[in-house]
Amino acid sequence: MSEKLFGALEAGGTKMVCAILDLNGNIIKEANIPTTTPDETTQKMLEFFSQYKICSLGIGTFGPIDLNPNSPTYGSILNSPKLIWKGFNYINSFKSLNVPIGIDTDVNASCMGETIFGSSKGLSNVIYITIGTGIGVGVYSEGKLVHGMMHPEGGHIILSKKKEDPGDSVCPYHDSCFEGLASGPSICKRYGKPADELKNDEKVWDLEAEYISQALVDYIMILQPQKIILGGGVMHQEQLFPIIRKKVESKINKYLLSKELDNLDDYIVPCSLNDKQGILGSFVIGMDKYKEVTKQK
Repeated sequence: MSEKLFGALEAGGTKMVCAILDLNGNIIKEANIPTTTPDETTQKMLEFFSQYKICSLGIGTFGPIDLNPNSPTYGSILNSPKLIWKGFNYINSFKSLNVPIGIDTDVNASCMGETIFGSSKGLSNVIYITIGTGIGVGVYSEGKLVHGMMHPEGGHIILSKKKEDPGDSVCPYHDSCFEGLASGPSICKRYGKPADELKNDEKVWDLEAEYISQALVDYIMILQPQKIILGGGVMHQEQLFPIIRKKVESKINKYLLSKELDNLDDYIVPCSLNDKQGILGSFVIGMDKYKEVTKQK
C-alpha cells in the first residue's frame, strides 16, 4: 500500500474508535476497542495502529485534557470522573509509533469533522454540542478550534432551574449546570427511566428543550455561531428539535437580526455524518499536526 495513511482515534469512556484513513479522509480500516484500564486499552490500540505505516495520529478524547503544548502535562487527562484514566498521557503512550500526534477534545474533534466534511462545511463559526452521558461543547471560531486556558467546558454553564423540575442536578460540582440538568443520566434520575423509554411523554421533552434552549441562547449571544449542531444519545429523540427551535426563537425575541436566525430549521441541526464526525475530525487534527511538523523540516 503506497499511498499515505493517517491514524485517527476517537477516545470515549465506553469504547475507543481507531481508524486508518487515506489522504482524502476515506476510512480504510476501523476497530472498536472497549475502554477498560489504560494499560490494557493502550496495548490493543498500539497493536491496531502498528499494523500500518501511518504518517500521523489524530486524537479526540474525553476530558478534561491538558492541551497546552508548553505544559509539562501536555496530552494528559486531568480531573476526569473516569478516575483510572486521570493522569493518563496520550503523547507518551503513543510515542512508540514515532509519528506526529495531534490532540484535542472529542467534541472539538466532532465540530471539526462536521466543519470539514459535514453540514457546516465552508463556515468559519460553528458550535457542536453532544448531549448524552455528559454534555460537551466544541467551538470552531474564526476558522479554528477554540481552546483558551484549556478548552470550552460548555456543559457546565449555569442555567435557571425551572420550578416544576422534580429532579436534582446529577453534576457533583454544580447544582444547576447544563450537564447536571439535561444530560441522559439527569433525565433517567428525574423520571426513573432512560430517555428512550420516555419518547411519548411531552412534559419530559418540553423541560429538556427548555434547558437546551437556555444554553443555546447563551452560546448564540456570546459566540454568534453560523450553525449549531446537536449530537449525542439524547438528541436521537428527534421530536426535540422543533421544540428547541421554537423556544430559542422565543428567548431571542427578535433581538438579533440575521439571515441564519431567519431559518432555524437550517440553523439548529442534527449531525450529518452518521456518527463519523468524531473520527473524521480526529483525522483532520492529526493531518494538521503532520503538516505543521513537515513544514518545519
